[in-house]
Amino acid sequence: MSGINDPRLKADELTVETLAAIDHDVKVLGSKSYTNRQIAVAALSGKEGVIDGALLSDDTVFFTRAVESFGHVSAEIDHENNRISFTPTGKPMVAPPEEIYVGGAGTPLRFLISMAGLAEGTTTITGNARMQERPFGDLLAALPGLGVDAVAVRGNGSPPIRVTGGNFNGGKTKISGAVSSQYTSSLLISSVLAKQDTEIEIVDELVSKPYVEMTLATLAEHGITVERDGYRWFKVPAGQSFKGGHAVVEPDASGLSYFIAAAAILGGRVTIPGIGSTSHQGDVGLVEVLGRMGAHTEITENSVTVKAGELRGIEVDMDAMPDVVPSLAAVAAFAEGRTHITNIASLRVKECDRIAAVTTELRKMGITVDEYDDAMTIHGGTPHAAVIDTYDDHRIAMTFAVMGLRTPGVVIKDPGCVAKSFPAFWQTLDSLR
Repeated sequence: MSGINDPRLKADELTVETLAAIDHDVKVLGSKSYTNRQIAVAALSGKEGVIDGALLSDDTVFFTRAVESFGHVSAEIDHENNRISFTPTGKPMVAPPEEIYVGGAGTPLRFLISMAGLAEGTTTITGNARMQERPFGDLLAALPGLGVDAVAVRGNGSPPIRVTGGNFNGGKTKISGAVSSQYTSSLLISSVLAKQDTEIEIVDELVSKPYVEMTLATLAEHGITVERDGYRWFKVPAGQSFKGGHAVVEPDASGLSYFIAAAAILGGRVTIPGIGSTSHQGDVGLVEVLGRMGAHTEITENSVTVKAGELRGIEVDMDAMPDVVPSLAAVAAFAEGRTHITNIASLRVKECDRIAAVTTELRKMGITVDEYDDAMTIHGGTPHAAVIDTYDDHRIAMTFAVMGLRTPGVVIKDPGCVAKSFPAFWQTLDSLR
């Protein structure tokens, strides 16, 4: 169920139909974060590779076509079977003559900047209008220490980014982890092919640590050893090679958040098979957070289950799982009391300013929200109908669609923006009926 032909993806707006209590197993498509990491590894491996269970969305398709543009690998995307196959062309990795465009795909753009350092010639990488506002300066500052010249064309730290490649020597570099952990992941993946050992020092506190764990797990799966000192220092020894071959992507923890949130606010049960306690995806932690709020939860090695309970507000630090803060906010809007969500400054520089967007749209629905630079406090109540602006942000659209399952008259503008990460979202939501 890829969802790519769902007519709702082309609609101007969509009115969400309310739903009574649910009792469902819900199949969620593959992890976007793992799919992106597997694409990067497959493209750099120099071997044939197949990714099964891949999330095929705007972001991952942009990324797949982008890595093909270096000429060293070809890819086949099978939407019917959620599979991406890679075949080496036997040609060297060279900068494409045309600039690489990735739309709103933030993680792929970060990964491509380092990957372009491995390609002979000069590569220019850019994205949509919002992407051209997002910060990349910390990654650009770290690459020269490894032999790669990467600069923002307009001198503002944001795309378009111009990378002069072919001299990814390795060595020692320092990088800030305060804005995004994906900069560190980008360096870790491409450093495998550096000419000498690569050492990466994190000069401050690394945000969103689980995403680095996902990168390390993907590298280990493909035979790569990385030495480390917690989240302060990493070393990628030179002379290693990716083993390539077959990879299977587990369900997307960010994507499942909407359906466990639905269970929490509607009553009943939702079980997500195929992901559980052994997952490195930090967003699985939302299950425990909902449990603290009064939902009944169960996590096994191979599934997560959420059942409704008496919801109450809590105080919670969401630094490790910022992408599911909107889903948490949806549940908090129905909970008794106040929910104070802290350590979420990174949401200011996502596909939109998600703190501001969630605050604005919840207030439209009659919910009181206190907004801070790096936090928000949601005072639970009874949301009412509203027309929801989605800011070209998939997570805003999906979050308020879930609220519309309980609140009549919720209208989602630009419902097609979900295609960025979850083209089958509306079909999957239908499956709850």
